[in-house]
Amino acid sequence: MTKSADTHCPYCALQCAMTLKSPAALTPAVQPGSDPVPAAPALEVSGRDFPTNRGGLCRKGWTSASLLQHPGRVTEPLLKGSDGVHRPITWDEALARITTAVKDARAKYGADGVGVFGGGGLTNEKAYQLGKFARLALGTSRIDYNGRFCMSSAAAAGMRAFGLDRGLPFPLEALDSASTILMLGSNVAETMPPFVQHLQGVRAAGGLIVVDPRRSATADFTSDGGGLHLQPLPGTDLTLLLGLAHVVIHEGLVDAGYVQARTTGYDALVRSVNAFWPERVQSLTGVPAELIRETARRLADGARKGGSYILTGRGVEQHVDGTDTATAAINLSLLLGLPGSARSGYGTLTGQGNGQGGREHGQKADQLPGYRKITDPAARAHMAKVWDVPESLIPGPGLPAVQMLKSLGQPDGVRCLFVHASNIAVASPDANSVIAGLRSLDFLVVCDFFMSETAAEADLVLPVLQWAEEEGTLTNLEGRVLRRRKAIQPPAGARSELWIMARLAEALEAPSTYSDDPETVFEELRLASAGGAADYSGIDYAMLDRGEAAYWPYPTGSTGTPRMFLDAFAHADGKAVMTPVTPRRRRTPMANPGRDVGAPAAKPMTLITGRLLEHYQSGAQTRRVSELLASQPEARLQIHPAAAAAMGIADGARVSVANERGEVVCRAELSTAIRPETVFLPFHFPELESANRLTEAATDPISGMPEFKFNKVWVRLAANVPSNSVLQTSEAS
Repeated sequence: MTKSADTHCPYCALQCAMTLKSPAALTPAVQPGSDPVPAAPALEVSGRDFPTNRGGLCRKGWTSASLLQHPGRVTEPLLKGSDGVHRPITWDEALARITTAVKDARAKYGADGVGVFGGGGLTNEKAYQLGKFARLALGTSRIDYNGRFCMSSAAAAGMRAFGLDRGLPFPLEALDSASTILMLGSNVAETMPPFVQHLQGVRAAGGLIVVDPRRSATADFTSDGGGLHLQPLPGTDLTLLLGLAHVVIHEGLVDAGYVQARTTGYDALVRSVNAFWPERVQSLTGVPAELIRETARRLADGARKGGSYILTGRGVEQHVDGTDTATAAINLSLLLGLPGSARSGYGTLTGQGNGQGGREHGQKADQLPGYRKITDPAARAHMAKVWDVPESLIPGPGLPAVQMLKSLGQPDGVRCLFVHASNIAVASPDANSVIAGLRSLDFLVVCDFFMSETAAEADLVLPVLQWAEEEGTLTNLEGRVLRRRKAIQPPAGARSELWIMARLAEALEAPSTYSDDPETVFEELRLASAGGAADYSGIDYAMLDRGEAAYWPYPTGSTGTPRMFLDAFAHADGKAVMTPVTPRRRRTPMANPGRDVGAPAAKPMTLITGRLLEHYQSGAQTRRVSELLASQPEARLQIHPAAAAAMGIADGARVSVANERGEVVCRAELSTAIRPETVFLPFHFPELESANRLTEAATDPISGMPEFKFNKVWVRLAANVPSNSVLQTSEAS
């Protein structure tokens, strides 16, 4: 066993550097179960000095090794019997069952009767081979991943404006010297705490501007002279950005030379924002007109001095107009001359650990490796050559995540589904419908290391490796490729997804080759990405092991690209494109979904969802860490005291939050940090506390992003626990 290994945290895209040390030769637990236990960690975790985290870790990072020996670990394939109980079978039996299920589905429904749902937590190697496996071994176009729920709107906006999408097109350290930073819809103080080290300089300069309907932990950094907090009505971020652009244009704050030399579309943009003067925007957003003017002026002043940055997060992107909202933020940054500057910029904060790399190499429904479009004849020819197959064997574009999930079990939909690195039963919008779809499948295979809520629905659960048990690479929020290193032996029964794909491809007599060795797969990825937008061809394991910084695009013979667009944008003419956008009318609230005669009075509210400091994504991992669960053991509805008083709701009271899609019952948490017409619910919890029972599966027409951040609900004191749930209590809760 390796005595120590330098690697990176398994959670968010900050990818904090850490060192893992083995205190002794330990035997991983093999007993089933899932209750969090304070077991001694298999590895000692210490923060490692690195540009992003500078030795710091958050609570999740410090406790990450405790899951390696968790007694709830799945350590052998589990087949669900007719009684609904999962029982162990051998790997040979498991592979044979899957092979039969795939062949049956293809024979009955065609190749697209088989689907694959991936995840932004997979290494680059696994994400790449999963896309190849789906398209060649399974022959299906039906592959997408949970990054569609995270980064798709920002990615679509980046491609539209710049011709290329890399979350941060500059190193994170560049923020250290900024005079002004506008941060929209991101609560980094809780979602990636070590990030806040890079905000110290701008806070000292009084230049941090945070846009959030809540007074979040990040918004609190603006107090005591640290900057400004703009608290708009939920769903009005696009209008606010148009108002900021209006001020920049009409107060002569535009970087005219930059706009003329480096952009197109200025005249149309000017016309599109004319109707959004500050006083009108105030009436629509609730943000005072003078704050709008001051924000625009500070951004322009910062661009002339130490540098200005505009950063967006999921709060403004997870909407049916998320692409347009991100586009409006980019338009504002272009007016100020920020993108492609040596000391300013625009970026979006990637969420999942490999959210950047995971969306570059073939998991998306419309994409081939290297960020190539699957409809591009040149891209298809390139991949056919790398994979040594006829181009005709590569399917066309599939369905984005929400559409694919809606198709589950339908006559012309997916009937046999593979799920990797995603807990869609908790993390998907309109979760009740998704679970009903999972239950209607002919066969569901879930690869996981715990019995998550999705795994509990599976016909077959396959035990896979955790982060400290495997080699590979990931790409962090800066577009920097990093090495993941093995530090401990996995349980004897667990297997890498690379191994699983290779064995299944052999059983299915698939064309091309499939390796279970990460470095071999990465070497093929280099060839596959060569010449693409996300070119990794100049990166290899040896250079990463030497600690060299590797920012893509990194063509062979280059030194990589830490700061992008300095000379040109990725469109054919080298210019960025300003695209006029306008707010859309939001749907009207539904009727009061009261279920009980004489039930307590309910009030219509706007629900926003988000993360807590202690938990990550669906909570499938962090809810199993005793320290984290003890700190945040349940979902709590954050509600303003004035709104609560009108409904007779006291702090800690059980409340019902409902709409036409479902109902959540949880405790109320009274707080003046939220607007009176708005409530906030974290999305880390399952079953009766699952926020995504309430979120809408309506999607952005460009990105396919679902509406997570603006949902109408009715809030009341809970009369009784709802009985209409399609969810069942599972051991994973």
